[in-house]
Amino acid sequence: MKPINLKNPIHFLGFGFGSGLLKPAPGTWGSLAGVILSVLLWNITQSGIFFVILSIIGFIAGCYICTKTSQDLNVHDDGRIVWDEIVAIFLMFAYLPEYNLLGYVFAFISFRIFDILKPFPIRYFDKKLESGLGIMFDDILAAIFALLSLHILYYFI
Repeated sequence: MKPINLKNPIHFLGFGFGSGLLKPAPGTWGSLAGVILSVLLWNITQSGIFFVILSIIGFIAGCYICTKTSQDLNVHDDGRIVWDEIVAIFLMFAYLPEYNLLGYVFAFISFRIFDILKPFPIRYFDKKLESGLGIMFDDILAAIFALLSLHILYYFI
């Protein structure tokens, strides 16, 4: 494994502005960084469309960022690469059922549950897709599952 270079902008983004280097559970720290950044951006924009566009750009860029960072480390889907978690949180902020502290906490928890457990078909795509696309896609699916569960929960509450 090669050393990490946070001065490299690709690595800086890949490691979630450094949040992926925190221990334990770098994916959780990356998700938290995504929530904090999303809350700040939501307070500025209050626009779901902004987050849809940010998610699309983040996903496309993330395919390259995650591929390049993995190649530089010689490790596929290194756990410290958390750009995928951050972009998944961006997607969640496009469609949250509620924009308040409780909504943000539920978004974080529900995303982490689906990202960790990887129910079908998330685990299938996690295993089958290669490179940055594979790293990014399973987290997008986890965000979609988390959003669906939140909307169902809010419907019944």
